[in-house]
Amino acid sequence: MNNTSVLSLRALSLTAVAAVAVLAGCASQPMVKNAELPEAVRVPAGHTQSMFTVGSGELTYECREKKDMAGAFEWAFVGPVATLSDAKGTVVGKYYAGPTWESNDGSKVTGKQVAVSPATAGNIPLQLVKANPASGAGVMQGVSFIQRLNTVGGVAPALPCGAEQKGDKKVVGYKADYVFYKPAM
Repeated sequence: MNNTSVLSLRALSLTAVAAVAVLAGCASQPMVKNAELPEAVRVPAGHTQSMFTVGSGELTYECREKKDMAGAFEWAFVGPVATLSDAKGTVVGKYYAGPTWESNDGSKVTGKQVAVSPATAGNIPLQLVKANPASGAGVMQGVSFIQRLNTVGGVAPALPCGAEQKGDKKVVGYKADYVFYKPAM
């Protein structure tokens, strides 16, 4: 066997190993059954799941005066900070104000909330977000929708919020699945 044949065999072997690794990664990713979700947060037809992550972090709330209601106060959402992990627990990115989802590969996507659906008591609502065009090359390129599902915690504090607490901030822990979709090919 000559050097060219050996190199070709090695390249073919490496390609096969890489393909198996990619397929194994896809197989281990939990797949969301949109038809079983509340209609408001279902991804429209023509989009397929591209990535599944678990977000674990904190939501910050601030005691503020309600708009158009002088003298009335509420815990207002300020922003999130969370780590995104794959189904195996490997950290793959982060989630922060914007809202922004950023992959460890440097690509990131922002979006605008389209709809919410109530979750069980004590948990923030499920959510559907329409993604803006991504920046940076990587897994976020082409993302069209993002779902927040299986939420745990994260609701505004059940603490007094009045003139005396105005400006106070409270941090609440939460966890949620963030599922990313791209247009079907």
